Amino acid sequence: MGLRRSLAVALSASALALTATASQAANTLRLASFWPASSQISTHIIDDWIDTVQKESDGSLKVQLFPSQTLAKADHSYQATVKGIADITITAQGYTAGRFPLTQIVELPGISHSARQGSCVAQTLLDQQDAVAKEYRDSHVLFLFTTGPGFINTKDTLVKTPDDLAGLRIRRPTTVVGDILSSLGAQPVGMPAPDMYTSMQRGVIDGVTLPWEGMKTFHLNELAHKHTEMPLYSLVFVATMSDRAYKRLTPEQRKVIDNNSGMRWAKKAGEVFDTIDSQGRAEAVKAGDQIVTIDNPLEDAQWKGPLNAVIKKYLSELNGKGLPADAIYDAAQQASKSCGAIHS
Repeated sequence: MGLRRSLAVALSASALALTATASQAANTLRLASFWPASSQISTHIIDDWIDTVQKESDGSLKVQLFPSQTLAKADHSYQATVKGIADITITAQGYTAGRFPLTQIVELPGISHSARQGSCVAQTLLDQQDAVAKEYRDSHVLFLFTTGPGFINTKDTLVKTPDDLAGLRIRRPTTVVGDILSSLGAQPVGMPAPDMYTSMQRGVIDGVTLPWEGMKTFHLNELAHKHTEMPLYSLVFVATMSDRAYKRLTPEQRKVIDNNSGMRWAKKAGEVFDTIDSQGRAEAVKAGDQIVTIDNPLEDAQWKGPLNAVIKKYLSELNGKGLPADAIYDAAQQASKSCGAIHS
């Protein structure tokens, strides 16, 4: 009996050890991001989220960050998360062209005037509009957020009217923004964000569409000293999790994830972007850059025609595919009012 009992105890201890090891491995989450680890977006949004989750789970959840596209390229990271290559990703919806057309309505001109407002609008649509939530049916969304207003930044040509954009090669972040640029007479160029600096330096592109945050984060204030500051678009981001990764967690761990999802983190991310927008603009002012400000391009005599046309075209195309684009656009405008025009 003594030998049998000893063997039973030993086998039980081995089983517990194996279970603990498996549990520990299962609860280490791999997070894919395209931002550099040293960027303020990474340190003030992603790292803060990781630290909070790890602390509130008493260390039972570990999150391993893979910055700078080291686990998955930005335009493949959403699908990489769906497939389980990454457990969590934070990426721009527009990097997967055509995959999130209703969410990208938030990118259209006139919806948002600050990152906090845009983030609130995007999260509101996710929370209240089934058609938007359906776009993420293959993952477990944590929260949505946006940049502040993106606008035109050029190296040599100061853009005061759409005519000044004729023939200029301008980097665009998404196809929606590319359509906006085309409607204004520019030549949109798609490329990953990390390639913008060398491309402008070598003359491959004449400018970029970015908010002040992007100009600072990617050091483009060093090259582009002419800015047409206006709410041309807002880039939407999603922080989302693999369904399989979420379901393998314990109920207590899922509660931690749930407590760190939704509007609170959407607004926090927006606040970080707004702060960096202020820093980026201050850099340009200090450098003596030329800044043309157009507060309401949809009401400006020279800009409203092409911009309203591209809004109408985008919504019409989605309606033609059987998507409730007009209803979502109306909901986005209502959310914009309720979220408030909070400027950075």
